[in-house]
Amino acid sequence: MSNPESKSIAQSVAGIVHHYFIYIIGASYIAAALWPGLGLHIRSIEFSPLEFFGAPLHISLPTIMLALLLFNAGLAAKTADIENMLRRPSLLASGLAANVFVPLGFIVAASGTLKVWHNPEEVQQILVGLALIASMPIAGASTAWSQNANGNLALSLALVLLTTILSPILTPIVLHGVGYVTIGDYAEDLHELASGGAFAFLGAWVILPTLLGIAVNRIAGQARVVAAGPYLKIANMIVLTLLNYSNAALSLPNAVAHPDFDFLAAILAIVGSLCMVMFAAGYGISRALKASRADTVSMMFGLGMNNNGTALVLASMALADHPQVMLPVIFYNLVQHFAASFVDRAVSR
Repeated sequence: MSNPESKSIAQSVAGIVHHYFIYIIGASYIAAALWPGLGLHIRSIEFSPLEFFGAPLHISLPTIMLALLLFNAGLAAKTADIENMLRRPSLLASGLAANVFVPLGFIVAASGTLKVWHNPEEVQQILVGLALIASMPIAGASTAWSQNANGNLALSLALVLLTTILSPILTPIVLHGVGYVTIGDYAEDLHELASGGAFAFLGAWVILPTLLGIAVNRIAGQARVVAAGPYLKIANMIVLTLLNYSNAALSLPNAVAHPDFDFLAAILAIVGSLCMVMFAAGYGISRALKASRADTVSMMFGLGMNNNGTALVLASMALADHPQVMLPVIFYNLVQHFAASFVDRAVSR
């Protein structure tokens, strides 16, 4: 059994870090922009590649950190609650469909609007960045926000796990879809990624760790998992901060050294609009299905928050020749937490 005093300290530390986590993530991006050396070194640590279902599997420290985050998410999942949630398929099915088709529709509309932009290269970078955001599973962090706002935690976990497990099907749909509204090398990269690269990556670093975490949960028992909860939260926050820092070190230094303010402002406006549309979609779907307040809260956080840590790792590997595509992902990661904070305060009132 864990020492009660050390567990109490861990709970206090986890609570403090969680409260200020958005500022910690912001600080990690500032550090990546100004002092990228350590982040680039973290990214340079690689291991011998393996084969996964016939595809070469790139193993690096960032992919291992990503797997650890997803393992912990699976470990913390209460599978009994999720099984109960599966008995209400209409809400889950609506959330899954909206998680794919609402952002895809937004990107198609944005591609038409951005035709007036003065720099076609920047348009392609924004669209590919949006594709990476939209193609990712729902973020595990959405469950923490839902829990804090007294939402339906079972619905939150079910959305996270189902979008994660179904990502080899859902992710290529979005990537191919956006591939048809992009041009040149960017379109080719998206179609290539959708045709196989994303499957091996998601299978090895997202789905497999999640399922392994769920299996360990069932073997160890819920009591042991709950006891380890504060330590897992601290580990998650440390790993997520390092992961964001190391991935951002690829693109932010150039953005700071050679700032293109209208490009950055356009990215912020577009990803902010997408984030608002997704939170609003969660609210609208819940109202249309006459869901409870708790279900509505969970649906809003679920649709509004994507697993951008996965998107950044995937972009840094598959689209390393276009580092600017990571800027929309980085911006969305910050915007979604600020939006979640605003929604949290609104529903609490």
